[in-house]
Amino acid sequence: MIEIAPLAKGDFDQWLPLWRGYQTFYKVDIPEETSRLTFARLTGGQEPMGAFLTRDVRGAATGMVHWIMHRSCWTVGDYCYLQDLFVSPDSRGGGAGRKLIEAVYDVARRHGCSRVHWLTQTTNEQAMALYDTVATKSGFLQYVKPL
Repeated sequence: MIEIAPLAKGDFDQWLPLWRGYQTFYKVDIPEETSRLTFARLTGGQEPMGAFLTRDVRGAATGMVHWIMHRSCWTVGDYCYLQDLFVSPDSRGGGAGRKLIEAVYDVARRHGCSRVHWLTQTTNEQAMALYDTVATKSGFLQYVKPL
C-alpha cells in the first residue's frame, strides 16, 4: 500500500534523502543552500509550485515529485511542469511513480492547467516505460544555455 500526501514543512528530513538520491541519479550536486531554499519554496505556499511524497506502510518516504505552474503563450490555461520525480530504487516498480504523476495531474486539473509536461534523459529507460503509459512524447528536444 502506497500513501501519498503533499510535502509539508515537517518533512525535510524525509524529503532530503530522496532529493539527494535524485541528484545522484542525474550526477549533479546542488548546494545545500539551494536545497533548503527549494524546500522552503515547495512548502511555503507563496510560490506557484509544490510537491508530494509517497510513503510505505511504515511511514517511510519512498518517492517525491515537484511541480511548477507557469504561463503559456499557446493556451489560456497555465502549464504545469513536473520538474523532479524520484522513487527510491528499492521501491521502484510498485506504483509510486504512477501515483506521483497522477497527483500532479490532479493538481493541474484543479488549477485549470492546459497541460502537464516534463523532461527525462533519453537513457532513463525504466522511467520512460512508465511515462509511455501515462503521457505522449512531444517530439521536441531541449536546448540549454546556463547563465
